[in-house]
Amino acid sequence: MRTRVQAALLVFAVLVVAAFAVPLLLFTASDRTQQLVLSRGADLDRFASLMDQAAATGDTSALAAEARRYTQLYGEALVVTDTRRSPVVETGGMRAADPAVARLLEAALRNQTAHPTGALRPWSRGHRMFAEPAGTGTRVSGAVVLRASVATAAEDITRLWAAVIAGTALVAVACTVLARAATGWVVSPLRRLDRAVGQLAAGLPPEQTRAGGPPELRQLATGFNRMARTVTAALEQQRRLVADTSHQMRNPMAALRLRVDALQTHLRPSGDRTYTGVTTELDRLETLLDDLLALAAAEHRAGELTVTDGSDAHCDAAAVAAAQYRLWEPVARRAGARLRLEEGPASVPAACTDRELAQITDILLDNAIKYAGPGAEISLRCTREGSLAVVTVTDDGPGLDADELALATTRFWRSGRQDGTSGTGLGLAIAEQLLAGRGGRLELGAGRPRGLRARAVVPWGRGGGGIGDGGGDGRGDAAGVDAAGVDGGVR
Repeated sequence: MRTRVQAALLVFAVLVVAAFAVPLLLFTASDRTQQLVLSRGADLDRFASLMDQAAATGDTSALAAEARRYTQLYGEALVVTDTRRSPVVETGGMRAADPAVARLLEAALRNQTAHPTGALRPWSRGHRMFAEPAGTGTRVSGAVVLRASVATAAEDITRLWAAVIAGTALVAVACTVLARAATGWVVSPLRRLDRAVGQLAAGLPPEQTRAGGPPELRQLATGFNRMARTVTAALEQQRRLVADTSHQMRNPMAALRLRVDALQTHLRPSGDRTYTGVTTELDRLETLLDDLLALAAAEHRAGELTVTDGSDAHCDAAAVAAAQYRLWEPVARRAGARLRLEEGPASVPAACTDRELAQITDILLDNAIKYAGPGAEISLRCTREGSLAVVTVTDDGPGLDADELALATTRFWRSGRQDGTSGTGLGLAIAEQLLAGRGGRLELGAGRPRGLRARAVVPWGRGGGGIGDGGGDGRGDAAGVDAAGVDGGVR
């Protein structure tokens, strides 16, 4: 923003300075040209007067002597003729017979004055020709032609233009300094506000924005600080409520399970069904507490990564996928499904930690095994696509329709067709937060010809420890995910 505002101010300043400087340059050139014309016009009048006297007296010696002295002094050539076009005086190597001189003499003998037109410029070179008739009234007694050098006038114009341009440059520099100071005064508070807004949006406590700049911005910064304190306190209370509640309930849950397990030996056979239902609900409640803690941690980590540099995180996505396949293949076999690891690149660097990617892969595989059903074919694949590392889990189960896909990552949402399956509906929400923190995304899509496909995409890290090729901080090249796995209890 500062660059744009400063550029606009500088363009305006340049236009204003140019509107002043250009006319001044043209005026100085025109004024110096006019001085040259007036000066040489006065010289012509003097020689025309001497020619008129010579024509009346028949004595041209005074005219000739004056013309020679003029040429010696100023280096400018003269030609003076009588009414019969016979040369009376020729100095400086200029001759009356020269075509250009002859035309001017012809016009002067017709009582026409010839002065050059057009203003001189610093780059003007050569000479300008002046012509004037001698005589009084309509009586012409001769003609005078003067060849004047423009070198001195051009040098004067150059000096004047240099002074104007130097002054213009000083004004431009002053405008630049003022523009930078003004934009810094206005934009610096906005930068601080933008940084604080980013921290607040990420769920982190924003730094207190120092009031500065115009009164309106100072008032805005003060109001934002008040709002940020309120919002931060509310977010922190909410996060602590979820995390503390989940954590504090663990001990009562453990004690409750011990007491319930102790009751088993005292139950009659008719109470076995109730006992099984209680332990099932206890298992479900413990899973829910674990998932709530994982979601709170994932959200907090995603917020931190939004405003901090996570470029030091890296892992080999292919190695993580292979390790998770070895863990989940026996689980899939016991569930009656077949899990296979598709061949891919030997190494796929990813800009995230191996723990994060393993947790995401666990969620996708757990969903696929749990909801694809017995006899399902499930594939796991790790690939590199441009500047992205992609882990894909595909199954040929019943899948989700378009409306269900749109809700699949919503917290606690589960498909109505899977009411009898265990799950909390938080798994995909956790995976989505983990990917978002690293600049990735999770999307669910239909498999081919049926089922679901889940693709977890993160920026591709540089081999051995880096960030994504396309993103300077490991968060900039996130692409979409054509995902299909489902979280613990989505379908």
